[in-house]
Amino acid sequence: MSGVESLVRAGYGVVFRNVFAKMDPERAHHLAFSVIRLLPHVPFLGRAVERSARPSAEDGITTMGIHFPSRFGLAAGFDKDARAIAGLGVLGFGHVEVGTITARAQPGNERPRLFRLIADRALINRMGFNNHGAVKAAGRLERARRNPGRPVIGVNIGKSRVVSVEDAVEDYLESTRLLAPFADYLAVNVSSPNTPGLRGLQELDQLRPLLSAVHDAAGRTPVLVKIAPDLTDEQIDAIAGLAVELGLSGVIATNTTIERTGLTTPDDDVRAMGAGGLSGAPLGERSLEVLRRVRAAVPAGFCVIAVGGVTSEADVQARIAAGATLVQGYTAFLYEGPTWAMRINRLRRKRLRRR
Repeated sequence: MSGVESLVRAGYGVVFRNVFAKMDPERAHHLAFSVIRLLPHVPFLGRAVERSARPSAEDGITTMGIHFPSRFGLAAGFDKDARAIAGLGVLGFGHVEVGTITARAQPGNERPRLFRLIADRALINRMGFNNHGAVKAAGRLERARRNPGRPVIGVNIGKSRVVSVEDAVEDYLESTRLLAPFADYLAVNVSSPNTPGLRGLQELDQLRPLLSAVHDAAGRTPVLVKIAPDLTDEQIDAIAGLAVELGLSGVIATNTTIERTGLTTPDDDVRAMGAGGLSGAPLGERSLEVLRRVRAAVPAGFCVIAVGGVTSEADVQARIAAGATLVQGYTAFLYEGPTWAMRINRLRRKRLRRR
């Protein structure tokens, strides 16, 4: 472990236990987010962290016509408005999926809407796609793309809350037209449990026209669809087959779950947190099952991004062994701290060199 990594990791552990764990989770997120945004602009420190966190060149991969500097990246949900891409790249993420971004700006659901399950290394969120809208995000993405050292940028798009499900296609198309020119790839989010009616778009009769329209409007920008872990095997097979049929570039498996089984956190505490999507370690087994199901249903060169329950380098490797082209994490970032990607990159470098 490098001196930078060990020092920052130890410091974060103290701060998390004594400060962040006692603070409203959303407020803690905003504080950490502000530091990450500033990191590239801090002389010496930013460059030192970037050198320590840089992934191994051997871990790079080309998929969807894009070269990813590593297999590991940050899932959607952390950088909702494309404001910290450079800082997240400095921390070692090979790609950053921003969003979920909607065509119209919206505040999201009422607070509190983010809850820690520390004993389970998990979160429950019902954020509700809080973001400043596609127009503002497009400007930020255009500026981010000018940075030659930036990570690969994915843009996750969803339905505006005020738009009915019947009008969802045009709403997604508005986001696609604004954002596709500045995205390395687009992820169509039809699987968040926090926007009423959204998951119904995973039904094939509604999903087919939506994905077909977005794919056509995106032009040369690769399009992927992000699915829920709560689908049946038959639904997973059908959506994977549809993605291939329509010429999409990939599937992202999976989003958060509405299940609450097998948790260490007391049931009364979990019930008090209320509705929302569960993410983190408890999702690991199911997300791995869905990954294997998707991989079995699509051609060998088809991109499958695994997300859900990824904490360690061993988890990343398990997803790759199960057929993932790329791997994403998010919830563990809040528990492991800013050296998380650095640590995974270091361990992957060791693994690849042993081979």
